Amino acid sequence: MSKGIIYIMTSVLPGLIKIGKTGSKQFEQRMYELELHGYRNITGLKRKFAIEVEEYDEKEVLLHTIFEKSQVANTEMFSLNVDTAMQLLSSFEGKVIYPKDEVKKDIFNDAVDNSKSRFIPDGEYHFEKKKVSDDNKKVKATVSIENGMWILKKGSVLGIVEDAGVSKKAKATRAALSMNSDGVLLEDYDLGAVTPSLAGCVVLNASNNGWIDWKNKHGEPVDIYRPKKKMDNEEA
Repeated sequence: MSKGIIYIMTSVLPGLIKIGKTGSKQFEQRMYELELHGYRNITGLKRKFAIEVEEYDEKEVLLHTIFEKSQVANTEMFSLNVDTAMQLLSSFEGKVIYPKDEVKKDIFNDAVDNSKSRFIPDGEYHFEKKKVSDDNKKVKATVSIENGMWILKKGSVLGIVEDAGVSKKAKATRAALSMNSDGVLLEDYDLGAVTPSLAGCVVLNASNNGWIDWKNKHGEPVDIYRPKKKMDNEEA
């Protein structure tokens, strides 16, 4: 039974991704080549997710078959939401190769939540919450959302003390922020395509339910935009 790696890469073109495969020992070299030289005149390729699985040839064919309507002819490029692809690929049995040290279940859940986040309309959204561990400081932030991409705005006041539940992603993002000793953001920061809860965790420096804490200009939580499952007795 052959074992190898199936990977997903994003590209310089929004919504265009690569789904490919490589031998386990060749993964790093393959990523280096693609990130440096691109693929079929597509540049800006960046690794997004990779998993080592049994029967990787067959599983790659399965993925290509499932997404064939989104496939760019005679290539491994797909006009496809990357989170949709990650949901399926992360449901396979196997070992996560990239991102390192991340749990497959968390990757799957993040991909699901990211997909739902794309239903939030473009516009400005606000976060305001008192933080007890920061001497009852009022954490207050604004984001601008455009095409699913979140930008944390300059002047936002972030939490300083790290509370329980801060994810590795949130810690890495906070480490890249430019802010003063009072937690005031000194310049806009591109958070990329994130979930409301991850954005809230970056701002608050604590776990939170971002679907409730981020609000639109009318004071309504962004949860109003999240697709809801229909109950069995609801009309279709």
